[in-house]
Amino acid sequence: MYDILIKNGLIVDGTGETPYKGNLAILDDKIKILADGETPEAKRVIDAEDKVVTPGFIDTHSHSSLLLFEDPLLTPKTRQGITTEFVAQDGMGPAPVDAPNKSSWMKAMRGLEGEYKAPWDWESVDDYLNTIDKLDLGPNIAYLAPHSNVRFVSMGMENRDATEEELVKMKENLAKAMAEGAFGLSTGLIYPPGSYGNTRELVELGTVLADTGGVFVTHQRSEADSILDSMDEILKIGNDSGCRIHFSHFKVCGKNNWDKIPAVLEKLDNFTKAGQVVSFDQYPYVAGSTMMSVIIPPWAHDGGTDKLLERLKDAELREKMKEDIHKGIKGWDNFVEFAGFDGIFVTFVGSEKNKDVEGKSLTEVGEMRGKEPLDAIFDIILEEENLVRLVDFWGTEEHVITLMKRPEQNVCTDGILGGKPHPRVYGAFPRVIGKYVREENAFKLEEAIYKMTKKPAETFGITDRGVLKDDYAADIVILDFDTIRDKGDYNEPNQYPTGIDYVIVNGKVIIDDGVEKPQKAGKVLRYQGRK
Repeated sequence: MYDILIKNGLIVDGTGETPYKGNLAILDDKIKILADGETPEAKRVIDAEDKVVTPGFIDTHSHSSLLLFEDPLLTPKTRQGITTEFVAQDGMGPAPVDAPNKSSWMKAMRGLEGEYKAPWDWESVDDYLNTIDKLDLGPNIAYLAPHSNVRFVSMGMENRDATEEELVKMKENLAKAMAEGAFGLSTGLIYPPGSYGNTRELVELGTVLADTGGVFVTHQRSEADSILDSMDEILKIGNDSGCRIHFSHFKVCGKNNWDKIPAVLEKLDNFTKAGQVVSFDQYPYVAGSTMMSVIIPPWAHDGGTDKLLERLKDAELREKMKEDIHKGIKGWDNFVEFAGFDGIFVTFVGSEKNKDVEGKSLTEVGEMRGKEPLDAIFDIILEEENLVRLVDFWGTEEHVITLMKRPEQNVCTDGILGGKPHPRVYGAFPRVIGKYVREENAFKLEEAIYKMTKKPAETFGITDRGVLKDDYAADIVILDFDTIRDKGDYNEPNQYPTGIDYVIVNGKVIIDDGVEKPQKAGKVLRYQGRK
């Protein structure tokens, strides 16, 4: 007898092939594909008549590594059908970490990962993964070794090139993280201290990935004025090291740079024609989200968050920061330049003192505080010890669709929670199906599901998920194609989507007819090496 029988559903199996009406079953934590018309006995039967049955969605870019300790179900993610989540993105994660840098690093991470009651009693990737595997995880969790962590446990937080000895140590630390289960290396080349690494350092780390089969996942140095040079650097890293390249939250920021899109796409084409492996993930919105301190020039971050806060107290250094923001620094993504004070909004602050600025633009923050916008937001970053986040508007719907239809693309959330977050946290995957498939006919449902399931599984080296197939892990979503849609917007983002009826992880139902059923369902996935 099977544990669960799912009958009468329209099966979209993740491969991109034509959907078909059929039945499938779950035994223990595995999928069993049933013959046409076969309806065996089962402990539970779910009638999926008029519903769509798909593999569980895989979110390849998220920021949930510490949220897990407060909400192990990861409710905003599982409610949109996500059954596997990749954490420690943008070169920033909880491990590896060392005692001398731990306090400063905890403050640095707050902007992206939030501040939750995590034990922080780990040092290695293995320690962290063992810790979270004891939680009642809703989705499965996969880990990337963060470049900034690998760098600072090897050479500290300094803004300088690594010595030969330090490069060797970095490669050893990355190899150790990979052996402990990391699926690759994440880099955030706008976030210190990872931003201090030069191309040679990244090529050397890429050779470790080439040896193990891991993937080089990158928030590149520029998604705006210098994006073409930035892409050249990343493609060089892939070419010189032999590793696979995956661009995080791929986009072109700012109306002054939209004319670069054809050249950006040409670079992707040429890299593929040369036989290199390149891919990217994308969230389906025209605005991004990150920590507010990215508006501050890189030199001000030298030495970590504690040093940044000290510099914000210095009137002379503040004026230098403002001058660099207004005039720009070559090669630096200047958020104020490409989004403007009216296009950057505060989404979250840590304390009640400044809650009144959540949802306000930098222009409005300046007016509320009776100061020039930069001084007003500098004060808030200082008062909040860097726990401030933003949303910035960078593109158009046409550009979103252009990238979404690319063969290299898979879907992600880039979800950063807290306050009034970006609506992608709650609705990225349903938005692709409801808006871009059903309403706009940008592409077929089976292609969208492929980009949410099999494509990311293959890209990152997950071998037993992403497809509805015999003996694959029973990660399954049952959805209503007619009603699925994201509901949150930038004013009221904290809204769950409609149309996600059932979410099953490793054979356990964690969203049951739209109702949350928290339990131990997910597990830590560890990279098993090149297959």
